[in-house]
Amino acid sequence: MEQKICQSCGMPLSDPSEMGTNADQTVSNDYCKYCYHEGHFTNNYTMDEMIQHCADMLAEYNADAKDKLTRDEAVARMNAVFPTFKRWK
Repeated sequence: MEQKICQSCGMPLSDPSEMGTNADQTVSNDYCKYCYHEGHFTNNYTMDEMIQHCADMLAEYNADAKDKLTRDEAVARMNAVFPTFKRWK
């Protein structure tokens, strides 16, 4: 089975508690709870702003990771992938 990822920020969606919610309170299959709540995006970021925000979060989250990407590598990958996400198409 293919790993679902948030179609706004790229966060893996492996646990139902990480899913956002639609306006009717159903679970969003496309977005995480940090990006989408009650049918609305939780921020007004541009795609470039979202990439910078995610790079900051990744640096903090992976601070102790053995095989972590540099910030520049992470931003380059996000610049390649984010335009394919539902929110940014």
